[in-house]
Amino acid sequence: MRLVVARCSVDYTGRLTAHLPLAPRLLIIKADGSVLVHSDGGSYKPLNWMSPPCTLSTSRRGDEEAAGDPEGEWIEQWDVIHDKSGDRLRVRLHEIFEDSSHELGIDPGLQKDGVEAHLQALLAENIDTLGEGWSLVRREYFTAIGPVDILARDENGGSVAIEIKRRGEIDGVEQLTRYLELLNRDPLLAPVRGIFAAQAIKPQARVLATDRGIDCVTLDYDALRGIDDAESRLF
Repeated sequence: MRLVVARCSVDYTGRLTAHLPLAPRLLIIKADGSVLVHSDGGSYKPLNWMSPPCTLSTSRRGDEEAAGDPEGEWIEQWDVIHDKSGDRLRVRLHEIFEDSSHELGIDPGLQKDGVEAHLQALLAENIDTLGEGWSLVRREYFTAIGPVDILARDENGGSVAIEIKRRGEIDGVEQLTRYLELLNRDPLLAPVRGIFAAQAIKPQARVLATDRGIDCVTLDYDALRGIDDAESRLF
């Protein structure tokens, strides 16, 4: 991972056009190819970013006859181009304050606690809740970008990746989409379909999941724990 603190300007062109005027910012280049632009505010979200797969190239001010930047001369330029969409993130560094690189290695993954961890354990123990003849392959099935909550087999023996959230939002659908893309490269598992499971799923997340061929399942925490018989309730 490379961390750069610099006074920079940023331009994004592609499906939309966005500009960040000259200001001090934190720039992160991750080992997976991601490039993120952060300010000192705005919580955890980057101001702009490019997700992999993408290609990054750098040039110095002296490599061109003129910078043509109305915000003044720059000393280094990053051009990050997405390999599939062609979207471009251009970062111009006018002054570099800090520049360091660190090898973080493979992350062991998030150790979940609380309701999501309980839901995962309960659904793994009661995998037939999803259908008769279903079987558990394993919990926390490892991938290069993190563990899938549950990998299971359906009644036909097909592979199913299940992502579990307390509250189902678009970010969770995006996360499962990335897992499915990797899992479907494995000939021993493919084809792998996805299930997005949560106690409550936002309508926008459900629409996105459906559009991507991902099934949505609403989990009843008490029913999985065996303290509520959903079939005996009037409502």
